[in-house]
Amino acid sequence: MNTALVDRIADAVLYEGYLLYPYRPSAVKNRQRWNFGVLYPQVHSERADSGDAWVMETECLVQGRLTAQVQVKVRCLQLVSRSIGEPAQPMEDLRSSGPSEFHSVDSLTVDGQVFKACQEAVAREISPPPLHVNDLAKPLARHAFQFHGERTVEPLRDEGRQIVGVIVREKQPVSGLVEVVAEQLGEDIFKIRVVIRNTTALDAGDPMNREDALMHSMISTHTILGVENGQFVSLFDPPESIAPFAARCQNNNAWPVLVGDDGSRDMMLSSPIILYDYPQIAPESPGDLFDGTEIDEILALRIMTMTDDEKREVRQSDPRGRELLERTETLPPEHLMKLHGVLRGLRSSPEKAS
Repeated sequence: MNTALVDRIADAVLYEGYLLYPYRPSAVKNRQRWNFGVLYPQVHSERADSGDAWVMETECLVQGRLTAQVQVKVRCLQLVSRSIGEPAQPMEDLRSSGPSEFHSVDSLTVDGQVFKACQEAVAREISPPPLHVNDLAKPLARHAFQFHGERTVEPLRDEGRQIVGVIVREKQPVSGLVEVVAEQLGEDIFKIRVVIRNTTALDAGDPMNREDALMHSMISTHTILGVENGQFVSLFDPPESIAPFAARCQNNNAWPVLVGDDGSRDMMLSSPIILYDYPQIAPESPGDLFDGTEIDEILALRIMTMTDDEKREVRQSDPRGRELLERTETLPPEHLMKLHGVLRGLRSSPEKAS
């Protein structure tokens, strides 16, 4: 298994849409978050009747014997609310302070550095124990998970070491289930079904809009599957004898494709973004740009034309945005030329009929 290659593809999926150009938290497109693969709490989806998904279902095929072993790994982002607080007057420490001593502000400048309220995210991973196909063909394998809520307070000190503000980061609890089952379709053909559910409990009496529900949601949800003593089957181009089984695979909010080295069949990525078998990251790309349907050259040139104030805001906000900006500003000219275009291959055109 080429896990390093698969991880690069999966990370690109995980952070797709995480930040959008111009990468500033104050930009409207980054204040109204959108992402692929969002699983909202079941209660919100059913109460709002909005069509917001709370379930992701993946079905794929494995060729192998009953000794084939399947590993399932679910990955997503959990949102973190970052708010900025300002005290009525500077203080030496937080031990004697209470929440009422700080009032929320959209931004705060401390010694020339601007801190803004925005959203961050942390990567999460759920890894049920590996299971043999023979075990999966029996009762449903169900794995419960929970991301606990958390609140942290980071003091902001001025040059005199006085606390003149705080950064408050809050994560809301998220809980759910990963269900895995196998069904034998032929002598050596099995259908693997993975269902992810967001079962986070919410107060039924509390009205909750979509933005609030996002804080209890799984973002950019996707599944990585691996198999030993067996092989996955392409759902794009299955062997003729297996095509009828492949046609009956149903996927909901997911798109499973083969990943890894070209021709390998031991790993599959079930992505919320439509991909083809063996997706690749262009070798000319210096790194993730997060923006949906990104074109590296255009975004790189746009980033370089941002004003000093815009760049300062990016640097002082999300660390991924800061890394993106610094990487782009230091690109050597020869790398920029590589982004301009590349010739992948040539083929001769058919001769005209005489």
